[in-house]
Amino acid sequence: MKFKSVLAVALTAFALSVTSFAGENPMVGGEAMFTSKDIVDNAVKSKDHTTLVAAVKAAGLVETLKGKGPFTVFAPTNAAFSMLPASTVDNLLKPENKKMLTGILTYHVVAGRLDFNEISKWIKKGNGTAELKTVSGGKLWAMMNGEHNIVIKDENGNVANISTYDVYQSNGVIQVVDAVLMPKM
Repeated sequence: MKFKSVLAVALTAFALSVTSFAGENPMVGGEAMFTSKDIVDNAVKSKDHTTLVAAVKAAGLVETLKGKGPFTVFAPTNAAFSMLPASTVDNLLKPENKKMLTGILTYHVVAGRLDFNEISKWIKKGNGTAELKTVSGGKLWAMMNGEHNIVIKDENGNVANISTYDVYQSNGVIQVVDAVLMPKM
């Protein structure tokens, strides 16, 4: 009897995890991300993206990211921002650094709705590397790291793992990344 109960609980947990991965409204930062909402409306709910949201507001990019799109946003978590040198974020949020902040944030945005399958196709077509042009005019490179993990490399050679894939929005898709990507400056 106990074995059946444990098995039932395990199967239920597995079914729920598959649903949350493949479902329409995955959890990010402890909150459901609704496909009917835009990038900004969802991001403000994520407890893992408060630094990113503050930066988007300081850069004046709210209306842009609420626009029609579609956009693919490689969204760094708070933990990713905390890996930057001390006081970097505070300095970027100052009004006199708005242009630089805007450049860094738009470096994380690519025009189009690039989900895991689409990026994987581009990587395969590029013989292992897909070059992505960012909204800021810079370049990112996507590569496979294993069979089911995509990494993104910036112009400085730094690499970010996509930790949460395909968070669909009404105006695009968010790929959550574990590092801040930096353009050549």
